[in-house]
Amino acid sequence: MAIARTPRSQWIDEGLRTLAAGGPEAVRVEALAQALGVTKGGFYGYFANRGALLDEMLDSWELGTTEELIDQVESDGGDAVARIRRLIAIVASADRITTTVTIDLAIRDWARRDPAVADRLRRVDNRRMAYLRELFAAFCPDPADVETRCLLVYSLYIGNHFIAADHGSQTRAEVLEHTRNWLLARNN
Repeated sequence: MAIARTPRSQWIDEGLRTLAAGGPEAVRVEALAQALGVTKGGFYGYFANRGALLDEMLDSWELGTTEELIDQVESDGGDAVARIRRLIAIVASADRITTTVTIDLAIRDWARRDPAVADRLRRVDNRRMAYLRELFAAFCPDPADVETRCLLVYSLYIGNHFIAADHGSQTRAEVLEHTRNWLLARNN
């Protein structure tokens, strides 16, 4: 009887979950093996060392939260406003907030201490902002207006979860919807 190996993707996914929960220092082969309920020997069938896993975790994060997300938004077509609305809806979904954003924030924290991770983060942020610029430029003729809207949308994605302010008689959802509508208006 053949012994089933733990797929490479499970090691990477568990590494990302661990990173989100405890930072890069918490991503240890022994701890991952224990969380997966396997021996650490299977790890070395896929990865030369912990550093190789960390690199593949960053690759997976970059691909999944940038290129695959852009492909998902683009696949349904529509004008730029429809695509921005779809992008915002996808990144604001409960599933993405609990997983992707926590991983994103952990990587941002890691990047403060690791220049290679900081370079990777800069590349990801630049790619994401370039995509937003492309979308906003389709209906905003002023480059300064495009850059402002891109920064605001991206800042909401990164920072909205940290804001605990009340919004008077409005709910947070109502304020965010108003913000989306304002950002997507053709004449702000």
